[in-house]
Amino acid sequence: MSDRTTIWGLSFSPEGNGLLELLRQAGLIHHTVESGSTPSASELLQSQWGSAQGFVVVGACGLVTRLIAPLLQGKNQDPAVVVVDPHGAFAIPLLGGHAAGAEALSQRVAALLGGQAVLTGSSGSQGRLALDAFGKSWGWRRSATGDWNALMQKAAATQSAPEQGAPLGKPLGVKQTNGTQLWRGLAAAAASGLVAGNGDQSTELNGAEPSNEIDLTIGIARGEGCRWHPPSLWLGLGCERGTSQELITRLVDQELDRLGLAPEAIAGMASIDRKSDEQAFLALAQERGWAQQWMPAATLNAIPVPNPSDAVAAEMGTASVAEAAALIAAGPGARLLLNKTIARAQDGEQGAATLAIATCVEQWAPQAGQLHLVGSGPGRLDLLTPDARRALAEATVWVGYGLYLDLLEPLRRPDQLRCDGRLTEERARCALALGLANQGLNVALVSSGDSGIYAMAGLALELWLTQSPGQRPSFEVHPGISALQLAAARAGAPLMHDFCTISLSDRLTPWEVIEKRLEAAAAGDFVVALYNPRSKGRDWQLARAQELLLAGRPGTTPVALARQLGRPEEQVSLHTLGDLPIEQVDMLTLVLVGNSTSRTQDGRMVTPRGYPGAELD
Repeated sequence: MSDRTTIWGLSFSPEGNGLLELLRQAGLIHHTVESGSTPSASELLQSQWGSAQGFVVVGACGLVTRLIAPLLQGKNQDPAVVVVDPHGAFAIPLLGGHAAGAEALSQRVAALLGGQAVLTGSSGSQGRLALDAFGKSWGWRRSATGDWNALMQKAAATQSAPEQGAPLGKPLGVKQTNGTQLWRGLAAAAASGLVAGNGDQSTELNGAEPSNEIDLTIGIARGEGCRWHPPSLWLGLGCERGTSQELITRLVDQELDRLGLAPEAIAGMASIDRKSDEQAFLALAQERGWAQQWMPAATLNAIPVPNPSDAVAAEMGTASVAEAAALIAAGPGARLLLNKTIARAQDGEQGAATLAIATCVEQWAPQAGQLHLVGSGPGRLDLLTPDARRALAEATVWVGYGLYLDLLEPLRRPDQLRCDGRLTEERARCALALGLANQGLNVALVSSGDSGIYAMAGLALELWLTQSPGQRPSFEVHPGISALQLAAARAGAPLMHDFCTISLSDRLTPWEVIEKRLEAAAAGDFVVALYNPRSKGRDWQLARAQELLLAGRPGTTPVALARQLGRPEEQVSLHTLGDLPIEQVDMLTLVLVGNSTSRTQDGRMVTPRGYPGAELD
């Protein structure tokens, strides 16, 4: 039951049991041991130490320190240990901050509990990049070469002047040949004193001169020194039925070694869908941790390749398997680094296999990416749901309209990138977020209110669905408090009976259709929430909506105008439908119209749960 993907939750007091249950329900921990359980939390800690990914412990730091001290093996062997106080106010990465991911785990725990991660490491506490760990957030894998401790010590000696942003002391030289360059825009990167190295095609950081000394390399090549490898290589494979795994492994390793390519830079393997049950392929992919893509013959046959084969076309329905599969899997703009190469059976092997290797323009790992649609609520941080906080804490990149991101800015860390978009460019924002997720990144696409109500979730999902099922990032929607909900809460209790929402914007919906919906809402006596009620270019639609709704309910029907909800300028006022002050309404206002039974009393708006004569339980 325990392995290096398992995170345990341990509690040493009854007060901590509830916190563990919250973390378990959210999926942050997999198994829990409550106080008083058998085996005890301390016994479990000892028995699972060598096999768990990490532990979240609710208890005292001193107690946990004494328990783990005899178990320590080394920086690269020990699991992550995060200590949480019984109130969930603080999450402390006690052990394995970088190598085991304890700092990242503490940030997720704190976000979910509404607490604070207390980072004591020199990088995290000073807002700098942890160079031995930051690449994980960008989908990269770390090489086994290089003296990472020495690199971190050198980085710790490089500070940034808080005002000028210029590096003090000797800067670090970074050479990057592959992978996304977006990390260079991080505030944490600027604070780390990084400059471009020789052979680096990117611009220098902080206005510094290129460094002749390379401290860190980012690319697909193997070599000495500290290296991060972006997922920029895709293997295209073909084989005879029943080919030995040893043969395929030999072919792959031999060609990678000959070309000087790092195995850590491989994003995955691809082949024709008829080979999706080939045991050698499946076993090798599982052994190496590769993503898999299986493609129909028609898709492969449409790709121009340097070495088409009539024999393969007759057998498989496509003139190319390995080359075409590699090019498709590596994404737009991919090119071949290795044309189709054939290996045949040697002693103890059977069958034959073909291999092609393609490189991505930057990096391309859609199956490793995550796209999170985050509803930020009305704008106040205390109205942000714990689920949304967690999604924001885990994301590497935030994408959204600038105003919405401004409201969330206090939650953004120096190692998280912000990508602003314009108000009317929703499709461009969705395409940007999906493109980043296709690179293997964890992306939060932020909408105000609830992302599934007049927001980004639908458009993002439509774009996501255009990609092949086997070539998509994960997609998850995190709901937020909508303007409708907060307006109702501020006004009283107006949504106690059936209600509907109607947008008065005819930018995406013909006005004729909007009028039909207003007429139907009036005839059905719904409580109606009007979104996008009035702008400078659309100043007559609200009056027309008022006219249509008055056809189905009296002029004394209460109306709540809720403007700038959840923000310092918030205003909520009660009026009647017949005397609606239309000139006070703008695009920052939600108009909430009661039904024929709604009423106001003592400054509150209420809609009875039933109509006159109805029986209520």
